[in-house]
Amino acid sequence: MNAPTALIADDEEGMRQQLRSRLQEAWPALNIVAEAENGIEAVALAGKHQPDIVFLDIRMPGLSGIEAARMLFNRCHLVFVTAYDQYAIEAFEQGALDYLLKPVGGERLKTTCARLQSLIGQQPSNIERQLSQLLSNHSKPAAKPDYLRWIQAVVGANLRMISTREVLFFQADEKYTRVQTEQSEVLIRKTLKELADELDPDEFWRIHRSTLVRVDAIEEVTRDLRGRQMVRIRNHPTLLEVSRGHTHLFQQM
Repeated sequence: MNAPTALIADDEEGMRQQLRSRLQEAWPALNIVAEAENGIEAVALAGKHQPDIVFLDIRMPGLSGIEAARMLFNRCHLVFVTAYDQYAIEAFEQGALDYLLKPVGGERLKTTCARLQSLIGQQPSNIERQLSQLLSNHSKPAAKPDYLRWIQAVVGANLRMISTREVLFFQADEKYTRVQTEQSEVLIRKTLKELADELDPDEFWRIHRSTLVRVDAIEEVTRDLRGRQMVRIRNHPTLLEVSRGHTHLFQQM
C-alpha cells in the first residue's frame, strides 16, 4: 500500500515548516508532496500531485482557503488550519474533515491524524456522517473554562492576593516562579507549567519555556543584534526573549 500523501497550503513559511515538523512527529508515514503559498497554488498543486489530504490555511492571497476548498471538495480530505475559530462552521460546510487552531498543538494534531488514518482509502464524499457529527459538536457553545484569576503569594508573614489582571509576566526561577506586576515582584511555589495550564491562553502567551507574558502588557517586539525576537513590556524595563519555538506568535516580524 502506498504511503498517504498530503499538501500544506499557508502563506507563512514559518507556519508551513511548523506544521510539516509536527506532522512528521505525529504521522511519520505521511508523505508531504508539496507546499503552497496561496490558494491558487494550492489548487494547482493538488491537481498535479493528487494528494490524499490538503491542510489549508484560511486567510491566503489569491484564493482563500474556503474558496480553494470549494474547488477541491470531493477530491481529497480537507483539514483547515487557522488562527480564527469563527471560521470553523464554514470550514465544515465546505467539506473539511477537521480544523486546527494555530499554533497547532501536538496532541490536537495526533487526534486529527488518527481520524485521517481511519479514512484514508475512502472517498471524501463518504465522510458526511463524520462531518455532521463534528459540525454538531462545534455548533454547541462551549462552556467557558474556569481560569485562574487570583495568585496567592506569601510575603513575609502575610498572604497577598494578586489579580492576574495586574501581572505583566511570569518567569521560572529555579524551584519558584517570579510574578511581576508594575509595582512589585514576588515568588510563588507554583511551576510555570501549572500556571500555563490554569491561565487563559487568550490572555497569557508562553513565549519561552521559562516565560509567560500577558498579551495586553506587550508594548512592542524587536530584534536584538543576534536576530532574536525580544518582547518589551509596557511600563517595565525588562526585555523578554522569545525562543525559536515560539516565534510563530509574532509572524509579521
